[in-house]
Amino acid sequence: MSHVSSQFVPLNVAVLTVSDTRTPETDTSGRYLNEQLLSTGHKVVERLILQDNLYQVRAQVANWIASDNVQVILITGGTGFTDRDSTPEAVSCLFDREVEGFGELFRQISYTEIGTSTIQSRALAGLANNTLICCMPGSTNACRTAWEGILLDQLDATHKPCNFVAHLGKKTACTGRD
Repeated sequence: MSHVSSQFVPLNVAVLTVSDTRTPETDTSGRYLNEQLLSTGHKVVERLILQDNLYQVRAQVANWIASDNVQVILITGGTGFTDRDSTPEAVSCLFDREVEGFGELFRQISYTEIGTSTIQSRALAGLANNTLICCMPGSTNACRTAWEGILLDQLDATHKPCNFVAHLGKKTACTGRD
């Protein structure tokens, strides 16, 4: 299967903000991801805010993984070191395969922005049931770092030499192709 297409392929994406304090009005990170996805041609099929509860986050992500309508899940928040931060523990057990390079590259890019504080980021990604799940810190700047430095290219079927679109075997947003 080719990893590159000659045409952009819109993807169905779910955006989850994990936070005890954010509301739809104050969720700047989720709003940023939503805006970037829509401006590049992807479809946001659902956008939610859940409290930092390992089991509620795990259940929601598992539902999206099982859905034929969700190809990508972007999660912002819950990746730090506080007692309430449990996003990595909530989702990593759901992965069929971890994408180690996502967290590694995120921290490498982030180092140029925030220095050694990047070691406290537990950004991670994985694949499950042909769904890409990416977890990033809850700040809007961290979401911008992940979007501009990784996700924009990796969610674009025309990006060479490879991208994740070919690994997402569910239906696409606009074409209905498998």
